[in-house]
Amino acid sequence: MSQKIENQLNLALDATEAERQRSRSLNVGYDEEENEWELILKYSGSLELVRELAVYVTELTGGYAIIQIKESRIEELAALPEVEFIEKPKNLYFQVENGRRVSCIDAVQAASSFFSAGQDIGKESGKGVLIGIVDSGIDYENPDFRNADGTTRIAALWDQTVETGLPPAGYNVGTEFTSQQINAALQTAGHEERFRLVPSRDISGHGTAVAGIAAGNGRGSQGGRYRGVAPEAELLIVKMGIPGEYGFPRTTQLMRGVDYIIRKAEELKKPVAVNISFGNTYGSHDGTSLLERYLNTVSERWKNVICVGSGNEGTTAGHAAGELESRMTTEVQLAVQEREVSLNLQIWKSYVDEVAIMLIDPSGNASGRIDERTGIQRITVGETELLIYYGEPKPYSVRQEIYITFLPESNFITPGVWTIRLVPGKIVDKSWQMWLPAQSALNVGTAFLKPDSATTLTIPSTASLVITVAAYDALTFSYADFSGRGPAQMYEGGGVPKPDLAAPGVRVTAPATGGGYAEFTGTSFATPFVTGSAALLMEWGIVKGQDLYLYGEKVKAYLRRGARELPGYGRWPNGEMGYGVLCVRDSLPG
Repeated sequence: MSQKIENQLNLALDATEAERQRSRSLNVGYDEEENEWELILKYSGSLELVRELAVYVTELTGGYAIIQIKESRIEELAALPEVEFIEKPKNLYFQVENGRRVSCIDAVQAASSFFSAGQDIGKESGKGVLIGIVDSGIDYENPDFRNADGTTRIAALWDQTVETGLPPAGYNVGTEFTSQQINAALQTAGHEERFRLVPSRDISGHGTAVAGIAAGNGRGSQGGRYRGVAPEAELLIVKMGIPGEYGFPRTTQLMRGVDYIIRKAEELKKPVAVNISFGNTYGSHDGTSLLERYLNTVSERWKNVICVGSGNEGTTAGHAAGELESRMTTEVQLAVQEREVSLNLQIWKSYVDEVAIMLIDPSGNASGRIDERTGIQRITVGETELLIYYGEPKPYSVRQEIYITFLPESNFITPGVWTIRLVPGKIVDKSWQMWLPAQSALNVGTAFLKPDSATTLTIPSTASLVITVAAYDALTFSYADFSGRGPAQMYEGGGVPKPDLAAPGVRVTAPATGGGYAEFTGTSFATPFVTGSAALLMEWGIVKGQDLYLYGEKVKAYLRRGARELPGYGRWPNGEMGYGVLCVRDSLPG
């Protein structure tokens, strides 16, 4: 049980092969056939000794790396003095016309420039700026992503799922397609011939819609009616791999994608706005996971802005919170629906506070008191096996996690209302929080009976240096209740305020795969409004020379300042919509 290894990975390494196979979280990153793990490292100095142990190493910006390593060598890896901390991957989950108007984008956008042979009309269109999308890919045939002469607006496309070509330099998976290769494919007459030359497809349509909101030029709609925010920006596209039985991309793929986009933008000498419309609920939500810390690190490289959606967990009842009292047991009730094959529960508290736990299943079978001790604890309650792991505080956090995995002895976890008892010992800081997996990974209705809708931001929107985007309904000018919310204490001097602002995320019209347009809802589709807006600000500042330092936190500050406050709220910023709703016109100086 190395303290250099995160809690979930320690538990996974101590679990049996059968237990990992029955869990949807413990086996993420594990290759059963090769008995190998994909891992995230934070390191100092040289990777030379790591390379000797690992199957492969991908070096990222700022002392981070992604490696593949035999399970039998992880103990040696953790013993290396260069290795500071190790995490396993986590699954990620998904999170225009009217939206442009209410976000004050039309007022600053060069709306007709791409229909007038590039004539400069003195307004912003994203020209000279890159927009990076790490998502499910893009429909590169779609007219919204092509110029008037039919050529592509995609500067580069890295498909992590296609292994027939060469990956980008420094990476070991997928195929990189250049704009020249995409143009050669577009010049062929047949659809199938195009995909023989550039075999990258967006199966879900999520990435195509996100790219269209941020940067579509509207050529598939009459007069550009459904154009995106930055219709003349170039695109850098990363299609993440979707491995495993449950079809979710992983945090390691996201980190590679962001790293690639920042490096490519630096190579092209152009500022870049990066869009992340994915997230998960695993972690203490205080910016201390390696993914959050990495995004903070990479945000300080080159001229970039990273925009991340706040997630769709606001009303899923997947979060509970409260305060511990000495000599008083706290009970939390958790409803588990029929046919739930696997479940995990995180309890986060101050390491100072001493807490034992007890679990009671719907039939009244109890685990007995479970005290803190080193290593995995296996307990059977009724027909469900529980794996309990008390973690240590990390070098980056004073918080302690109690991680519980529910595994059915037959096919499904016992359905009904489970009770989690928190039995206090020495109590000083008092506060505790619990999180379930994202709703996408659960049956609807598996939830806390008395949830807390605050602190429902998904990770990595909790990274301090990203722009965190919530969603609102642009037709009713009301907060979208599904949108992830920040903790109230952040607005009382307890941390970085999140989210930063809100953008339209309900019934947003965007390009669909195969052509045409469709309506989309979620913070996934609010985020690209802000990503495109960041590109407009960087065009005004950097490309046009009016503020050469308009990137990073400065873009965030400008967007916060220009955000509009909606009526009905007694306090701004707040945990629902941050500093207000996006208004690009008021965010531009002067």
